[in-house]
Amino acid sequence: MLTQRQKKILQAIVRQYTSTGQPVGSKHLAEKLPFKVSSATVRNEMAVLEDNDLILKEHSSSGRIPSKRGYRYYVDNLLDPQAVTDNDLVVIQNSLGSGFQKIDEIISHSADILSNLTSYTAFTLKPEQESVRLSGFRVVPLGNHKVIAILVTDSGEVENQSFTLPPDIDTDAMQAVIRMINDQLVGLPLSEVVKRLKDDIPLQVLHYMHSPDGFLDIFDNVLSQAARERFFVGGRLNLLDFASTHDPHAIQSLYGLLDKNDNLSNILDSTLTSDNGVNVKIGQEISKNKLLDDYSLITASYNVEQYGRGIIAVLGPTRMPYSRTIGIVNAFRQELAKRLLDFYRHYYDS
Repeated sequence: MLTQRQKKILQAIVRQYTSTGQPVGSKHLAEKLPFKVSSATVRNEMAVLEDNDLILKEHSSSGRIPSKRGYRYYVDNLLDPQAVTDNDLVVIQNSLGSGFQKIDEIISHSADILSNLTSYTAFTLKPEQESVRLSGFRVVPLGNHKVIAILVTDSGEVENQSFTLPPDIDTDAMQAVIRMINDQLVGLPLSEVVKRLKDDIPLQVLHYMHSPDGFLDIFDNVLSQAARERFFVGGRLNLLDFASTHDPHAIQSLYGLLDKNDNLSNILDSTLTSDNGVNVKIGQEISKNKLLDDYSLITASYNVEQYGRGIIAVLGPTRMPYSRTIGIVNAFRQELAKRLLDFYRHYYDS
């Protein structure tokens, strides 16, 4: 349990370090604290914080910097979110103005805006209704064993992919399987369709085909494309500004992480809380992937009433200014929700 003075000192260390990037010394800190205290007393209190693994000593300096645990304590107990400035709010509102023709245009542009405002890497995910359902599935022959698989959802999304069928698949049997899939799966949420595709559907396909794997792979691929969450990334190059390593292979792997939809989906979804608040994860809390050890991820959901829930997030260094960044993320999600609600009402309900 920290005393009030120790809390104030830790708070000051985090704020100072995230502002300057320089280790904080006791003499300088004593001059900046909102109460009168000697540098010797500050030094003693910093020793207590160090014993509690909340701050640590940098080898090249006599000053101290926050540890991961120190950042966690600060975010959980000492953080005072900074209200977004009038200038930043105007930038957000103007950038989300009219002129967009598609939801994806707004969401993609939002990632760039959020990245520019924070100078970090930003992610945005468009709102998804809780249960997008399968409306239909068909396969159109193109000749020479080539087909186009088409999947339609009740949200109006149409996914299609071209495939080369295994030569041993009988076209009549394939059409029978397609009818069976439509009879049994149309009207179900895509999440349920995915589950059925792994459970009982393969056994039923065996009634029509000796080896259903080739055909089911086609349905699985186009279904995955329809069901996956689409992320937009802004400010990829900003990762280079804060990378703890200059190893090109590590940086390439970090970039690769941003391109793998499943990884991003799992990371961002796992950070969300049921109260629709802003969530902060630090270092290994984000992922077991060591590439993210020196990063923090700020995530928030935004709700667009009956049109669904989306996600915005910012990935930056652990020494980011949390108060300002959280303030921007919170204001941004509110403005984005308003803009999307206006868009849905104009284009979908008019």
